[in-house]
Amino acid sequence: MTDSQREWAWAKEELDRELRNLGFPSELGDAIAKQLGSPKAIRRMTAYLYNVKPRNVELVVDEMLAICSEIAAWKEKKASEAANAKYNYILNYGLTDE
Repeated sequence: MTDSQREWAWAKEELDRELRNLGFPSELGDAIAKQLGSPKAIRRMTAYLYNVKPRNVELVVDEMLAICSEIAAWKEKKASEAANAKYNYILNYGLTDE
């Protein structure tokens, strides 16, 4: 098992444990982990569960969707910054064969 797989498994295990502590089924953890897609996002969700202790599944899913939305916005921002950097390079140095 690689370090990445270990990190993923640990984050998922913590999420499942926190969901069970709140009375939710572990299948919800599987769906949330799959949707979030990274150990960092899963740990963020786990922290929310631990600190807020939501009592209904709608609040859990709403937070998951908010995290997904923020991740998508961050990715879009990074793609925009990269495109802008390339555009500025072209403005400063022109088109060249690289």
